[in-house]
Amino acid sequence: MAAAAALAGAQPAAADTVSDWWEFAGRIAPYMASGNTPEQGRAVTRASLAMFEAVNAIDRRYESYLDFPAGDPAASQDAAAATAAYTVMLHHFPAQKTALDDSYAIAMAAITDEAAREAGRRIGEQAARAAIAAGGIDPALSATPYRPRTTPGVWVATQLPQIEGYAVTYRPWVMPAADALRPPPPPALTSERWARDYEEVRRVGGKTSAERTPHQTLMARYRQAFDLTPTMRLAADAPGRSPVQNARMFALHQMAFDDAVIAMADAKAHYDFWRPITAIRNGADDGNDATQADAGWTPLLGTPNFAEYPCGHCIVAATHAEVMKAEIGPRPATGVRVGSLAVPMSAVQVLPGWDEWVQEVSDSRIYGGVHFRFSNEAGEQIGREAARMVLNRVMRPLPGR
Repeated sequence: MAAAAALAGAQPAAADTVSDWWEFAGRIAPYMASGNTPEQGRAVTRASLAMFEAVNAIDRRYESYLDFPAGDPAASQDAAAATAAYTVMLHHFPAQKTALDDSYAIAMAAITDEAAREAGRRIGEQAARAAIAAGGIDPALSATPYRPRTTPGVWVATQLPQIEGYAVTYRPWVMPAADALRPPPPPALTSERWARDYEEVRRVGGKTSAERTPHQTLMARYRQAFDLTPTMRLAADAPGRSPVQNARMFALHQMAFDDAVIAMADAKAHYDFWRPITAIRNGADDGNDATQADAGWTPLLGTPNFAEYPCGHCIVAATHAEVMKAEIGPRPATGVRVGSLAVPMSAVQVLPGWDEWVQEVSDSRIYGGVHFRFSNEAGEQIGREAARMVLNRVMRPLPGR
């Protein structure tokens, strides 16, 4: 009876509180932002994880990832979630203290039950401390800087790659090691598969391609820096969603993303495979008579400054898709709603399902002239496996919940 009374007295939380702070954390710490430290690279995931542990301690429905204890069921879930995210982000970004303090003060002032607010605050602070201590750099691993390789005395591009050496030294959240999902090698340059995929990019990925359709050109531009916030928010705000469901969704999403990016960085560094602009301009030297060399070939999009294989966009898209398919189904009633960070002055675009979206992202990298199809397929596989590993192993529903 006492437990039932306590549960009946628990402070209900607006289902979008967790979403608000997840989105705010993403604005404070944009992914791969210039100047971010390795520890700051884990800030949004830690904030998401802290919110999950805090809200789950109050509304105990899932396994704890951090072995976090159950808390007062009468505590405010809003206070717990806001405090957890605020504390993590302030720890990582003290320069943003004013913005964080103001938003936190407004959030806490809206909670009128002082006892519930204070109980939630304590739980949120404890969850934040636990999350900050998790998922950092493994000191046993060395961050090996990228070393351009060429014949001594011959010029090589001097701009440093955009993937730092420390990217593979994070402790994975679920993967056993950085190379756990490393794909097989790319096809041999003398193979039929190499010639087929090479020619596809050469024909449809060049800046002056006559074979790429206007729609394919739009896809190349609009899928190169996607924003899933519209769909994530729509899912979180759906009727009947609870704060702990949303906190879990965001935490799983971020953890799977982190592990997938580690796998991507490992594979790219391991294979160090050339990009289409290099391959096509030097096609006469690949040993394959079926490839047509074009010394002046230029891709539609600018080529990212790191190795080609496997496709990073494809990895990330497939990771997101697998998490969200498990959460809201493969073809949500509202569609998959995606924004474009590459073209900020654009409307949200809607696709019928997650698999269709992943396919568009993969195809867009060919239309843009920056990836080969075999690289896209390898990337999709890594993303799916990283997501499934997280979904199957952590934060599972407790029996009877």
